[in-house]
Amino acid sequence: MKIALIVVGKTSQPYLTEGIDEYVSRIKRYMPFELYVIPELKNTRNLTMEQQKNREGDAILKTLQHGDCVILLDEHGKELTSLQFAAYIEQKQQTSARRLVFVIGGPYGFSPDVYERCQEKLSLSKMTFSHQMVRLFFTEQLYRAMTILNNEPYHHE
Repeated sequence: MKIALIVVGKTSQPYLTEGIDEYVSRIKRYMPFELYVIPELKNTRNLTMEQQKNREGDAILKTLQHGDCVILLDEHGKELTSLQFAAYIEQKQQTSARRLVFVIGGPYGFSPDVYERCQEKLSLSKMTFSHQMVRLFFTEQLYRAMTILNNEPYHHE
């Protein structure tokens, strides 16, 4: 199974980019992993928040393939511990489509069409983080899940 992460807009802070790149390279040791960056919208001054979400949503939907299992990283999603997330990934590897796609939206969240296309929603925390920081947190947690599933010492209980 392949895992993909779709994000809206490039990561602008170098310290976040370095961390994300590090975890992406570590994840790829365990499985095929792809990071897709949806370009930020231009000339948004005259667009409402809903219009921006809809345009970003259209771009997200174009990145998806038929049969993808789509999981949104969303504040209203289910929260899992790292061990539960590892078990979740393992279960998806055994029962899911050929591609598991996680999506981190832009600053205003997701359009109704993206919510309709997803199968599940996960939350990393009840706290609010910038959508750019969530990229680092998610890639670290995915790497952690891989080390848990492979009985490696990265995760301490």
